[in-house]
Amino acid sequence: MAVMWRHQLHAGLVLFLAFWSLADCEKLLVVPQDGSHWLSMRMVLEKLWEKGHEIVAVVPDAALFLKSSQSFTIKTYSVPYTQEFVNQYYQKMGEKSFELTLSFLLSNISELTNLFSSACRHLLSDKELMKYLQDSKFDAIMMDPVLPCGPILAEYLSLPSVYFMRGLPCTLDYKATQSPSPVSYVPRTFSSASDHMTFPERVKNFLIGLSEPLLCHLFYLKYKSLASEFLQRDVTMQELFSRASVWLMRYDFVFEYPRPIMPNMVYIGGINCQQKKPLSKEFEAMVNASGEHGIVVFSLGSMVSEIPMKKAMEIAEALGTIPQTVFWRYTGKTPSNLPKNVKLVKWLPQNDLLAHPKTRAFITHGGSHGVYEGICNAVPMVLMPLFGDQMDNAKRVESRGAGLTLNILEMTSKDISTALKAVINDKKYKENIQRLSDLHLDRPIHPLDLAVHWVEFVMRHKGAPHLRPAAHDLNWVQYHSLDVIAFLAAVTLLSLFISFKCCLCCCRRCFCKKGRTGKPTKAKSH
Repeated sequence: MAVMWRHQLHAGLVLFLAFWSLADCEKLLVVPQDGSHWLSMRMVLEKLWEKGHEIVAVVPDAALFLKSSQSFTIKTYSVPYTQEFVNQYYQKMGEKSFELTLSFLLSNISELTNLFSSACRHLLSDKELMKYLQDSKFDAIMMDPVLPCGPILAEYLSLPSVYFMRGLPCTLDYKATQSPSPVSYVPRTFSSASDHMTFPERVKNFLIGLSEPLLCHLFYLKYKSLASEFLQRDVTMQELFSRASVWLMRYDFVFEYPRPIMPNMVYIGGINCQQKKPLSKEFEAMVNASGEHGIVVFSLGSMVSEIPMKKAMEIAEALGTIPQTVFWRYTGKTPSNLPKNVKLVKWLPQNDLLAHPKTRAFITHGGSHGVYEGICNAVPMVLMPLFGDQMDNAKRVESRGAGLTLNILEMTSKDISTALKAVINDKKYKENIQRLSDLHLDRPIHPLDLAVHWVEFVMRHKGAPHLRPAAHDLNWVQYHSLDVIAFLAAVTLLSLFISFKCCLCCCRRCFCKKGRTGKPTKAKSH
């Protein structure tokens, strides 16, 4: 009898825990951005899935990295381009980065916005998928909003949203959160300036700041018209972005320059830094074979694996001038002058190699994922920025004395060799990056756990309106207190005018009285 009672108690407890976990489970809709942006977002989603939450990701049927997953449900929608086109597009973008011109940059931005805005239109016009999303009763939506199909969808479904991002063009992320962003010490995107600017740099930063509204208007023009058409009312992109409950920003103040932020902006830089895993036998053997000189890790990111042969040969020549073994992630045609100390690999365990004590330097394109892995593992860097925010990332690393930046269009073999030898042999680079690493790792909670907490917070509480500043409800005149200034100025002027009139009146009375008193009286004539 006692045994039966214990079995019933155990079964009841299991059933209770099952119902408890089910009741605590929320449902999250995800609208990710393709490319390297997806890699760190996927880590957050997998962690949420492990905690029992239901995840549904909406992705195009032709994508670079957005593939099927066992951790969450994938819902695809058709797009007006093929998988082959996507592969060729990103390959061409990587190769053309080494021959960058203004015309290519502008045409690439135009092509990119056309490509993704057409994909967004196909998503929003997919009636079957939209009905499924409406009927699914999600608790929140998580997205990378840099190409803002997600914010449009969030507004349509009336869902609280979590943004997961590196940044928006034209400082629109800080404008949308009503966060102050003074041009005097906050460098603008593509300014390649630090927070300590010279006068010419401040002039440049000021002019970039003036041009941002126009640039943002042109960049988001197609999305603005699409949003207004789909939501059936006139909207601005800043208005859409301002609806976000929480902004998860993929940097921190060890890397980013200090600046004002709002309470719903959470910095999660280094979210992609993972615990070191053991190297495979093949890689471990090659690392150990490097001897006392150690190794150099060379990767230009997940989207660039082939480069023009002339540039590849210049790089190969430079790599042959150092005694270290170089692991170069490269899938293009092998340069004819490839030195013996260089190992070409199609894939490499980047974080695990950077965490190895034999690693002496890291050659990177300056993407935020790679930069943070370099910081986490205290490896000095040689940066070869290609496009996007990579120039600004490189400037931040260089301004902290943790690496050197090379111009990908102008660098020679000698430049590469000199920079590599400097970061490997000059102790100041290692000391500076070690200090950055110590500061970055000295935190109360891992960025991944922090990101998971805030996503769950928004799902539990259906948003975070208590973090939204009242500045969103003010117009431009009220925000800058121009009406108050005008009122006080009017009161002051009126007071001065009345005071002046009173003084003038008193003076006239006083002088008139004196005049009458001092006037001589005529004698009467008889």
